[in-house]
Amino acid sequence: MLLFFLGALTVHVIYFASIFDIYFTSPLVHGMTPHSTPAPPPAKRLVLFVGDGLRADRFFELDEHGHTRAPYLRDIIQTRGTWGVSHTRVPTESRPGHVALIAGFYEDVSAVAKGWKENPVEFDSVFNQSRETWAWGSPDILPMFAKGATGDHVHTYMYSSEEEDFADSDPGKLDNWVFERVEAFLQEAHSNQTLGDALQQRKVVLFLHLLGIDTSGHAYRPMSSEYLENIRLVDAGIQKTVKLMEEFFQHDGQTAYVFTSDHGMTDWGSHGAGHPSETLTPLLAWGAGVAGPQSGNTQGYMDGFAQEWKLENIRRCDVNQADIAPLMSSLIGVPFPLNSVGTLPLEYLDNTDGFKAESLFTNARQVVEQFEVKMKQRRETTLSMFFIPYSDLTPSKQQNMFRNIVSLIQAQEYQKAILECGELIDLALKGLHYYHTYDRLFLCTSVTLGFVGWMSYVVLVLLRDHTTIIQQHKLYKVGNAAGVWTRLQDHVSELVCGTLAAAILLFLLVIKAPWTYYVYCLPPVWILYCVLQRGSDIYSLIGYIKTNNLALPLLGSCVLAALSLELLVLSFFWRQLLTLGLVVQALWPWLSPNIHCRQATMVGWTVSSLLLAVFPMLPVVGREANYSLINVYCCVFFNHTRFHKCHVAHKMLNFLFNFRILAGILGAAAALWCASRPETKLLSSNSKSSLVLIIAQILLMVMSVYVRHSTAASLLNKEGNPVFNRVFSWTMLGCTFLLPLLSLRLLYPRLLSITLALMTLYLLLSTAHEALFCLTLGFTMFFWLQMEHGLSTYSHRKLEDISFTAVLPDSSRKQMTTDNLRHAYFFIFFIITAFFGTGNIASINSFDPQSIYCFLTVFNPFVMGSLLLLKIMVPFLMVTCAFRAVDVVVQVPTRSLFLTVLLMSDLMGLHFFFLVQDTGSWLEIGTSISHYVTVMSTTIAIMLLFGVARFLTGTAVISQQEDKSHDQ
Repeated sequence: MLLFFLGALTVHVIYFASIFDIYFTSPLVHGMTPHSTPAPPPAKRLVLFVGDGLRADRFFELDEHGHTRAPYLRDIIQTRGTWGVSHTRVPTESRPGHVALIAGFYEDVSAVAKGWKENPVEFDSVFNQSRETWAWGSPDILPMFAKGATGDHVHTYMYSSEEEDFADSDPGKLDNWVFERVEAFLQEAHSNQTLGDALQQRKVVLFLHLLGIDTSGHAYRPMSSEYLENIRLVDAGIQKTVKLMEEFFQHDGQTAYVFTSDHGMTDWGSHGAGHPSETLTPLLAWGAGVAGPQSGNTQGYMDGFAQEWKLENIRRCDVNQADIAPLMSSLIGVPFPLNSVGTLPLEYLDNTDGFKAESLFTNARQVVEQFEVKMKQRRETTLSMFFIPYSDLTPSKQQNMFRNIVSLIQAQEYQKAILECGELIDLALKGLHYYHTYDRLFLCTSVTLGFVGWMSYVVLVLLRDHTTIIQQHKLYKVGNAAGVWTRLQDHVSELVCGTLAAAILLFLLVIKAPWTYYVYCLPPVWILYCVLQRGSDIYSLIGYIKTNNLALPLLGSCVLAALSLELLVLSFFWRQLLTLGLVVQALWPWLSPNIHCRQATMVGWTVSSLLLAVFPMLPVVGREANYSLINVYCCVFFNHTRFHKCHVAHKMLNFLFNFRILAGILGAAAALWCASRPETKLLSSNSKSSLVLIIAQILLMVMSVYVRHSTAASLLNKEGNPVFNRVFSWTMLGCTFLLPLLSLRLLYPRLLSITLALMTLYLLLSTAHEALFCLTLGFTMFFWLQMEHGLSTYSHRKLEDISFTAVLPDSSRKQMTTDNLRHAYFFIFFIITAFFGTGNIASINSFDPQSIYCFLTVFNPFVMGSLLLLKIMVPFLMVTCAFRAVDVVVQVPTRSLFLTVLLMSDLMGLHFFFLVQDTGSWLEIGTSISHYVTVMSTTIAIMLLFGVARFLTGTAVISQQEDKSHDQ
């Protein structure tokens, strides 16, 4: 079992990682020559302001009084600048956003996980190409551009990472720090001759990274007064800084300014995915070489934003985020970043047509050179007979277009040259994409074959080892014939798979493939070998189906199973379908004629399932400030006007009906009721220590409610998170997996202790109704266990007498039956319900950062991400422990249930893998990939949680005598 578990885990980790190698590999190539525009640039220096986390709508829109939140920058839009919306790309995180802005290319997703401050790969940037760059801001952004630069001409000034505190009473202080340091820097330059001379040079960049808006959005959300006030603060700070800059440079008219953002933010204060609130950011440029406002409608944009923002009469110029890097390069005359895939937005330039044509031609040469290097690399790593070049941009066509553009520029036909350059850039970018994804079909085919082979192998193992189908209908040969047949089969499978493996190895060696290709291509051969070794089992299965005329019933069963799994697949797109499944599940005991359970158990199952069915219909956690929706129920009993007039009563009810507090009170009451029941045997004379443990856990759960409420109130009052709350939270995190080990290993006491421990931790991580979900899920798991006990052949045993220690080895358990398919399906269904029912969506922006404020408020992406993952895992672990109890009750081989669960989960994963291939746009691909990653990571988590559940349910730290007395 352990060997098989490790093999299954390895296979799933490989296919989980494959999606990143197929769709998110680094686009960088090296060996290009820098290209710069030969014409003199319009500006000597560039000042780049980046408002981290600033949404386009919050910046451009007017407030409820019709006033702008950024009067200075709004005036620039109307009098002396060019504006538009910058469209970012997934992942909408700070690092990829700044790389796109300053380096001009879209970094692969995996780079985010490789390091926030370091460069996983070397890349060129506007800063690197500048003569001198001075940057002020966050230690999470600036170091990667300083360490990626050649030489020491990028100078950074950063505050400490401890100052990035979401609980700080003044999140705008980070931006004030930047503005004050820039002012001090300019004052120093007045008296420092060396510094002053350096600033007066050409090709100088000054970068101000303004993190306060992002911090305010995470802490208070983009709809809050704090977020909007931070926009006003940034506007005032930019106005003052521009004034200081102009005075220092004596109004020489040689300074260009660009203001934008790296990404937006959802209404619930997160980012990372492709929602418009995350991908739409403001862009505003003014100063030397930048075009001023031009009258004209914006009807070309069908989104209606310009009309909503009252800017419909001023020309709007949208760009892709990577286009900003060539714009900045063109303004100050530095070479375009070598790996830039942006296209110079000519609408932003106030210059001659000749300058625009020359600049765009430089842009085209820079992109085409990347295309040539990429083509050369691909040709060198592909067998000549198999290499298929990009037909739309052959070398001859490329040379013809170059000559044509040069001729047009020399003939001063600049508009035609600009059109030709645009077409060349478009073809080169498509060619880059073609060669970047050249191996995608090969890798997708290999992964698909591996997936199908793995599932075939699992089916054969299930049928051979855990049913009597193959054993009873195997086509045995007589005498020596059987041995000859078996040996022949082994030799044929070894010959076929050995030859195939050697051919693949030779092919990968010849094309100099990376090591990951070996990992993706060789496991399917090994899986094929395992399947061929069971060739006689396949023949036996086919014979069994033919002999018993099971083709049509089997087809019907497959259709029913496919529809059941399709319900789970569709729930990734429409969470509300889980409600339909839970309603059907609630009615199941009453509609099925073969169920004979106690009436109370059936009623409890129905009620708990119907209560659980409410949660997928509720809003996604974090999208609304939703701490007290249960107050709605109060309005049924209280007159609306009188209720709100009584301020004291309203506050008291608001406190009482807060989701976390209600969950804590109900959980404590339910735990006390369970502990007092005779079935749990906690009131017996030899269970005193376990009873004390349960009471202590109840008190800790109540304490966690207080700590969470105290933390929320403290942060709301901008007083920071109290030290006691942080210490208590981290202590409870450590105790979650230790306290249950002190309880009895009887089913009820151990499951009660585990549930209390998980609920205590989950309450600390809750922000809204997900706390009540976890409680409801616990009740549903309790009645699921009772239902399965009543339906099992061991129902004569009292459930309260069964112990986790009384687990038979798989060899002594009964064979797998169709009931076990129900056990596995219910488990998968509850796991998915545990994910979506708590208000999550299959997206990186699903998670509310406020969930982890009891533990820490200082920005630390890896610790925060780990805590958010832990929050997801808590309901998963609750379901897995209940499934472990079902396994003990029904006495079916654990391996068979484990394999059945894996098979169902893998079918869903394969479904989403196919969906990725059928989608076209980046947004659709990103959505399908998010779903695939969610399914595969959930499958891996299930495998790991199986081990955790076995540990939590089967390990004992109490005295062996006490445990044994209950077993007897």
